[in-house]
Amino acid sequence: MSILKNGMKLLINRSAKNLLGNKCLHTPSSLDTAKNVGIKSSIARAYTSGESNEDKFANMPVDRITCTLIPGDGVYPELMNSVQTVLKAIGAPIDFETILFSEVQHSSSAQVEDVIKSINRNRICLMGALMSPDVSYSGELQNLHMKLRKGLDLYSNVVHVVSWPGVASRHKNIDIVIIRELTEGEYSALEHESVDGVVECLKIVTASKSQRIAKFAFDYALRNNRKRVTCVHKANIMKLGDGLFLKSCSEIKQLYPSVNFEAMIVDNCTMQMVSNPQQFDILVMPNLYGNILDNLAAGLVGGAGVVASSSFSPECAVFEPGARHVFQTAVGKNIANPTAMLMCASKMLRHVNLQHYSEAIRTAIREVLAAGKVRTRDLGGSSSTHEFTDAVIKAIV
Repeated sequence: MSILKNGMKLLINRSAKNLLGNKCLHTPSSLDTAKNVGIKSSIARAYTSGESNEDKFANMPVDRITCTLIPGDGVYPELMNSVQTVLKAIGAPIDFETILFSEVQHSSSAQVEDVIKSINRNRICLMGALMSPDVSYSGELQNLHMKLRKGLDLYSNVVHVVSWPGVASRHKNIDIVIIRELTEGEYSALEHESVDGVVECLKIVTASKSQRIAKFAFDYALRNNRKRVTCVHKANIMKLGDGLFLKSCSEIKQLYPSVNFEAMIVDNCTMQMVSNPQQFDILVMPNLYGNILDNLAAGLVGGAGVVASSSFSPECAVFEPGARHVFQTAVGKNIANPTAMLMCASKMLRHVNLQHYSEAIRTAIREVLAAGKVRTRDLGGSSSTHEFTDAVIKAIV
């Protein structure tokens, strides 16, 4: 056991330090690096090695990792406190560089260029949901979130929607991955009023970015032993724009003969999602469709409080809620569900090869939800944010 502990400590120290200095682990560009180092299997073995609760984290690395933290708007600064409380309780070697970034608190918000520099420097970011007002303070069409995605080239958003034990829902055994292209489509902020009372909004679709997100989806399928990728589109109406997206996905599929492929029109997909969600494996789609289906799917498994997401560029990763609602009415009431943000933290820890801590948080959340004794109001209970956070910590340590 001592040899395993010492070997694991050396491996995690070296891998976390080296990989953060190069490429992020779970982006396609660094997949070969991760395979060569062999990190995942070693950490997974250590996690199941039978250590007691007292020494569960004794062999974790002393090298610390810095993560950019954007508290977000609404209730999310409170939920970030829950995340930091849990990480401190388990001794996770994460230091946060906190930056206020908000469109509704514009007077105290950092500039988008400074936020981009921080995330590029640290390579990882934990971010709460940002409120996007109908009319921005600056009068620009692009909101801060869109500027951040463009500046970082965050092209892929991954939302893993999965049924939680103990959470009441109409459908059981849901396990869907929604992959959304983030940098173009309807969210290009290219709008103008051509004549009085007539507004034109441009939807941008390019072959290069459509192929890039398609390749990401098929790579994800291979890495995670998924069997089928479904391209969600509206090519029957938008024959050129969505037609190009569908064509790009179909062409990329030829490079992955072991992964099944199908196409589905977006309106049919929404109906199928609420009637038979178990049929889906991986869904890949343009920007707007992804935003809609992310929220729809979150509602199937318990709501915005239980679904996390990850967004990737070739160089960095941002972890944020899967359904981005700031829950303004809950501010200061200690009633919001911290599950989504805790799962964001778990995904972030896994991304930087701290699998031990990541799995501990995820397992603890499942245990608390399955027990059903501590539930926040969105899940039919009466427990507070702090009570749920404390229950997760007790389940770990």
